[in-house]
Amino acid sequence: MSLAFLHAHDCAEPHSDAVWAVSWTNADTVISVSADGSIKQWDSNSGQVSRARPPHTLGLVSLSVDPTGKLALYNTLEGLTCLWDVEEEQLKGSFESYARAGRESTEPSWSVSLNPQGGTYASTGSPDGSRVCMSSETGQVYVFDIATSSIQAAYSSHAMAVRSLAWSADSNLLLSASEDKRLILHDVRVSSSGKAGSGAVATFSGHSSWVLSTDISPDGRLAVSGSADKTVKVWDIAARAAVSTIQDQGEVWSVSWRPKPPAHGTAGAYVTGGEDGLVRWWRSAGAG
Repeated sequence: MSLAFLHAHDCAEPHSDAVWAVSWTNADTVISVSADGSIKQWDSNSGQVSRARPPHTLGLVSLSVDPTGKLALYNTLEGLTCLWDVEEEQLKGSFESYARAGRESTEPSWSVSLNPQGGTYASTGSPDGSRVCMSSETGQVYVFDIATSSIQAAYSSHAMAVRSLAWSADSNLLLSASEDKRLILHDVRVSSSGKAGSGAVATFSGHSSWVLSTDISPDGRLAVSGSADKTVKVWDIAARAAVSTIQDQGEVWSVSWRPKPPAHGTAGAYVTGGEDGLVRWWRSAGAG
C-alpha cells in the first residue's frame, strides 16, 4: 500500500536558520522554533506569521505546546526555559536551568514538555499526563511514573543516540527515532498489577541517515519521520512499512501531525521544519 501526500504550501517568511521544532496545535495553528533564536506562530491556511517573539541570542532547541494551543514552552541552546502566552503575546515566566548553586552537577535542560493538565513541565510527557519519557545519547529509553516518582520501564532498543520520542494519543505506545537510522515502537501499557508493557514490538527501517524527528497520527494508524537523509517518510504502523517518501531540500529536523482526526478515507496532514528555515505543510490526497 502507498499513500500520496501533496505539498500544500510553505511559510511566507522563513526562519533565517534551521527549524529545530514544529508543533501543529489544536487551534489549527503551527508554532515553530529555530536555530536563529526565534519562535513564530503561523496561520495554517495561508502560511503567514500571526505572532512572534523577539529572537533570543542563541538558538531554540525544544518546543512543547499545551492542548489549547495558547501556551508554548521552549528551551534555548544554553538551557533557558521560557513559557510564552501566545494569545496575550507575553512571556509568562522563565527558568535558568544552567544556573548553579554551590557544587550542583545537574546539566542544562535540552528538552521540555508541558503537562497537558497544566501547572508543570518535564521532558517528554505522555498525553494523559501520568508519565514522562527520557532518552539517552547511548540509545536507552526510560519511562517514569509521575505519581510514584519511579522508573516504570527501561528499554535498550537503539545502538545510538535517540533523537526524538512520540506518544500515541492513548499513551499506550511510544515511538523512538535514533541516529542508528531506525524507529522503534514500544508497547508501554501498564497492567493492573503495575507491570510495564512488553517493550519493543516493531522496528521501522528505511532511512539512510539519522532519524531526527517523529510523530504519531491522532488516530494511531500512521507515523511520520524526518531524517538527515533529507526525506520525510510516513509509516503504516500496523503493516510495519513505509507508505510514503518525500524528498526535501535539506535535513528534516521536525515533524508534527495535524491533531484534528482525518476525514474518512484520508490520511490527514502534517507539517515539517527543515534545515532551510522553511515550515512546510503537507496533506494527503483528499485531505482538507
